[in-house]
Amino acid sequence: MERLNKYLSEAGICSRREADRLIEEGKVLVNGKAAETGMKVDDSDKITVDGKAVAGKEKKVVLAYYKPVGVVCTERDRHAQVTIRDVFDYPVRVTYAGRLDKDSEGLLLMTNDGDLINNLMRAANFHEKEYLVRVNKPMSREFLKKMSEGVLLKELKVKTRACFVKEEGKFVFRIILTQGINRQIRRMCKELGYEVVSIRRVRVANILLGEMQPGEVRPIMGDERKALYDHVAQNVSRGIANQNRQKNKSAQKQAEQFPKGGQKPQGKGEQSQRSSKGKQDLKPQAGYYKRPVTGQKGRTGRHE
Repeated sequence: MERLNKYLSEAGICSRREADRLIEEGKVLVNGKAAETGMKVDDSDKITVDGKAVAGKEKKVVLAYYKPVGVVCTERDRHAQVTIRDVFDYPVRVTYAGRLDKDSEGLLLMTNDGDLINNLMRAANFHEKEYLVRVNKPMSREFLKKMSEGVLLKELKVKTRACFVKEEGKFVFRIILTQGINRQIRRMCKELGYEVVSIRRVRVANILLGEMQPGEVRPIMGDERKALYDHVAQNVSRGIANQNRQKNKSAQKQAEQFPKGGQKPQGKGEQSQRSSKGKQDLKPQAGYYKRPVTGQKGRTGRHE
């Protein structure tokens, strides 16, 4: 069972927020009775919204699609010549779980599972995406080494994560990323003096492009689909654990710096010197007073 607002959202009726509003207005009935905010339902319940029966949630669909070069991953863009909606037709409405830029090709996962999309697109979950990249000139060992160690993208003021890089030919290398910076591979190569000729994504998590051809679609089913969901769940748990460790480290570091009441530890000489100045510091002045120095920069009692 799940919350009614989520059920209505996944059935394509409205957003969760809108569902809550409809429930509060008494426009949603469950088994003939007015629904309550926060109640849980399942497919066995008879649900109506404004007198119309809810057919139930759509069956979850996950597809592998070979996106051709020139197709833009967007639902609506009047500036795009060819969008994903122009070339991708399927009986069930689905959308992409992770983009590929216009000039790149290869594997794109398409689904109507919102949770799967959200989890795959979160960089904190470290999902692997594998690419074959061709550049405009022979690659040096230094280039491959710097790509694998992470590259400072000056334009964005961010350094990319360390990653797996392997030479596949004089002009071609394989790279596995776990983050999704916009046009990341192209930006990395440009910083190191190379231009990308082509990019083909050959894997997302455990799903492989294989022998698929541009424009081809195939459903993800059976053991392959189960392995995808298992992989995502494992990485989400790992991502949460990493975030918790970072929070604990930050809290511990702060506690070491300010162990008592937010004050920085003081040496004996420093402490006695400051205590002798304390009375002078507390003398009233024009509209404010100075606090004794506590190791926090520029803090006064001035009222703004």
